[in-house]
Amino acid sequence: MASSSTTTSYRKLPIIFTFVVLSVLVSFNTAPVSSKPTIQASDSSHNVLLSNQTFRPRSELHRLRRIRSYLKKINKPAVKTIKSPDGDVIDCVLSHLQPAFDHPQLKGQKPLEPPERPKGHDSVDALTESFQLWTDSGEACPEGTIPIRRTTEKDVLRASTLRRFGRKIRNVRHDTMSSDHEHAVAFVNGDQFYGAKVSINVWTPRVTDPYEFSLSQVWIISGTFGNDLNTIEAGWQVSPELYGDGNPRFFTYWTTDAYQATGCYNLLCSGFVQTNNRISIGAAISPRSSYSSRQFDIGVMIWKDPKHGHWWLEFGSGLLVGYWPSFLFSHLRSHASMVQFGGEIVNTRSTGYHTSTQMGSGHFADEGFGKASYFRNLQVVDWDNSLIPLSNLHLLADHPTCYDIKAGRNNVWGNYFYYGGPGRNSRCP
Repeated sequence: MASSSTTTSYRKLPIIFTFVVLSVLVSFNTAPVSSKPTIQASDSSHNVLLSNQTFRPRSELHRLRRIRSYLKKINKPAVKTIKSPDGDVIDCVLSHLQPAFDHPQLKGQKPLEPPERPKGHDSVDALTESFQLWTDSGEACPEGTIPIRRTTEKDVLRASTLRRFGRKIRNVRHDTMSSDHEHAVAFVNGDQFYGAKVSINVWTPRVTDPYEFSLSQVWIISGTFGNDLNTIEAGWQVSPELYGDGNPRFFTYWTTDAYQATGCYNLLCSGFVQTNNRISIGAAISPRSSYSSRQFDIGVMIWKDPKHGHWWLEFGSGLLVGYWPSFLFSHLRSHASMVQFGGEIVNTRSTGYHTSTQMGSGHFADEGFGKASYFRNLQVVDWDNSLIPLSNLHLLADHPTCYDIKAGRNNVWGNYFYYGGPGRNSRCP
């Protein structure tokens, strides 16, 4: 595929977390967390913990009690339980009992009806479409319920603290080169944005340390890049700490105070309202792309409903997943000021060297289709609820000898880019 491509590395410019602003650049660091809770005491790790209680220090017993209380609050009674081929347990929970409706401003409410899609949106709701491993069981959640990936005590115990569980941790750095978060991203800013749409290539990158992750996602961003930073995020990630394995999983995230006290992954707190009974947020994606073989990508669209102001999420080809209520946010109640697409990894340097955790396919952008990972058909939603092509797209690879990015445009893929890399190599010590 012929394309003009450029790579830009702002080695000396600061960034905030995974977000980069041309006018105000500050480096912002985050970290992964753990997974999702269980209301049932049948889990083997739960029984082991119970049997050993009398031999545990008082502080640890207190922590276990807090964990069980948290799990009981988050995990809701299931009308049906499905065992996924990868070991996940999927609980079919009545829609109005999902964690979102524990929120004071949502108590007693029911999920909203589907909103108007952005103009220029050409996808159709494919009823037979399946992008997740748990559906290979042949089972499905009945109408009126949503599939929730169950989290066990074992999942929570992988996090260093209960407070850290299910959250990205705020950590500001002003020197990009010292940050343990590394990025290869494309972004637009300087305008008012009401959403974004893209297709993201799915791989199974190797994550070499249990406290590292590799993700590819869309960020919808607003705020001053201080304590009031608002973000909505969705894509796929491999996170052994969060999920306990190396599978790529569909995930969401949100925060309204720069990852300090608000927000969480997936449905691990009250906030995101799920409306779909066929997609489980946090469940493994299947199939995946293979090097020099079949390529597989997923569609992700986030947009602001002009009628109610909530931010809706679509996955695949027209599958509405649910929405983030507008009251969760401050700046995002009106619009976004930046949209970002791309990859991020964590480099703990636990071996004393740069990590070998891969981004995307684990191959550099130059290798192109079938080998490098890609984002294609990048679009944003404007004030008129219309999907439009990007203009003035900026690129950032903050460690280009480890992970890089190159962009192009053509009539089939519109705006696109290849990105990623292997991490540690002869040029990335």
